[in-house]
Amino acid sequence: MEKIHLVLIFGIIAGLIDITPMLIMKLPWNANLAAFLTWLIAAFFITTSNIELNSIVKGIIIPFLIVLPVLLIIEGGFKQRIPIVIMTLILGSLLGYFIGRI
Repeated sequence: MEKIHLVLIFGIIAGLIDITPMLIMKLPWNANLAAFLTWLIAAFFITTSNIELNSIVKGIIIPFLIVLPVLLIIEGGFKQRIPIVIMTLILGSLLGYFIGRI
């Protein structure tokens, strides 16, 4: 299997993990779709980036750069941003680790 196909599968898995609690909370479809696509895009950029960093660190930095604009527009203060930051940290590091292994 080509590397990009495997990476997109990793992005799909990360996206599904991220939207599972969102589906349970019955968030709007556009929020679920945005979160899912964020992980597909993050997986692509982690793979194609030429930044000379540890893959785990790259897996944390790139998704945070992608999600930063969303964090700025979320209403409700810091308390509403905590789950996004935690999921980005966990899924980003895992995505970076697995992409670095292939």
